[in-house]
Amino acid sequence: MKETWVALRSLLRRLLARRGPALSLAFLALVALTATFAGLLPLDPLAQSIADSLKPPSTDSWFGTDELGRDILARVVYGARTSLVTAFGAVLIAALIGVPVGLIAGFYGDWRDSLLMRCIDVLLALPNILFAMALIAVLGRSQGAALIAVGIAGIPGFARIARAQVMALRQLDFVMAVRSFGGRPGYIMLRTLLPNILSPLVVQAIVLASVAILLEAALAFLGVGVPPPTPSWGEMLRTGKSYLYEAPSYAVLPGLVLTLTILSFDTIGRALTAILDRDETEASGVAIGGRR
Repeated sequence: MKETWVALRSLLRRLLARRGPALSLAFLALVALTATFAGLLPLDPLAQSIADSLKPPSTDSWFGTDELGRDILARVVYGARTSLVTAFGAVLIAALIGVPVGLIAGFYGDWRDSLLMRCIDVLLALPNILFAMALIAVLGRSQGAALIAVGIAGIPGFARIARAQVMALRQLDFVMAVRSFGGRPGYIMLRTLLPNILSPLVVQAIVLASVAILLEAALAFLGVGVPPPTPSWGEMLRTGKSYLYEAPSYAVLPGLVLTLTILSFDTIGRALTAILDRDETEASGVAIGGRR
């Protein structure tokens, strides 16, 4: 486990050494901190004043106000909390289900592999947005329903990556050595294989976080996401498009924050993928050189 944390810290240091990922991490940290400590800021996302409706950005309201006179900046900040909670919860659900499925399927490779992967194929065949809308129709509109819907949609990604990584490692010497010393299957999967496949799973978690934020915003934009008056970036886009000419900041500024957030996650995910691919290439080259 200590080696795993050392590897993750090494990945973080290498990310911070690159300008794009470092700026993305800084932006995401800013969004996360403002969302976490929003209650300490002098911002009220629900305070209404019809007399101040659709005001442009000013020193009193940096992002302007909406059709009910609510501060758009306050709703963007609290909307970040909605998006980040949905993303974190979706990643947690997808990982807690998908990773064990992938571990079992890849480790045994028998009828359990066939059965589990057919179930994963069924989830893959369902379009994410339609599946989420159908689940929300059953569970009702709430942040919990959106979180569960997005999380279930992310299960196949974790399962397939975990399975592929385990199948590549299960016959290697260090795994066979644990087997020969009487290691139980559960021990081998959790203590030997899982720590060695964490890096690609971390990349998948970051990718799913961006997808979850986008999907939550899409559901809200379609009117089936988090119900008002809970602030949501997608809901602000849906309502703001009706006032695009009267108050362009209403839709443009929340849309810009949403775009930058998704772009930041994507930049970090791509950088991690490039780092891991380079490490794998270098390791292969060392192995080939050693055999020579």
